[in-house]
Amino acid sequence: MTVEQRPLRADARRNREALVAAAREVFRAKGVDAPLDEIARRAEVAIGTLYNRFPTRADLVEAAFLPTLQEAEAVLEEALACADPWAGFVLFVERSVLMQVSDRGFTEVCSRTFDPASGLEKAKQANASRMQGIVSRAQDAGVLRPDFRLVDFAVVFAAASAAQDWRHGLALVLDGLRP
Repeated sequence: MTVEQRPLRADARRNREALVAAAREVFRAKGVDAPLDEIARRAEVAIGTLYNRFPTRADLVEAAFLPTLQEAEAVLEEALACADPWAGFVLFVERSVLMQVSDRGFTEVCSRTFDPASGLEKAKQANASRMQGIVSRAQDAGVLRPDFRLVDFAVVFAAASAAQDWRHGLALVLDGLRP
């Protein structure tokens, strides 16, 4: 059994869980470039403990956001399962905007590129494939502009998120995406 496979001691497991929870809170409010010492303080551990559990910032970001990307995957699967392609597209966009307006760190994770071998980048690529499925279904049904591309989601999310009332902003954006 290698060191990586060995189960963590109870105190080490608690420290890891506290660090991930603190990272989620701090990254949600301040983004993924937030100070790591703030995360350690919030988790009530020494900065050395943080680096012992997460040698790089990327390791901590992955631990904090991989579950969120898995939640996004579930939303994508739900959208793909909608019988109405436009309803599926809208469901995905609404839920994604909600996730982004409430979590600065998630927005940054979605817009950045990570090491291709990382769990984050693999999850993002798998989700991008599902997003393309949602777009293709809606375009094939004639309910989404034929010139809409995956990269256009960045504009949709930014425009809706920037509005004082994101739901109203999103409604305006969605109206503009109809053919």
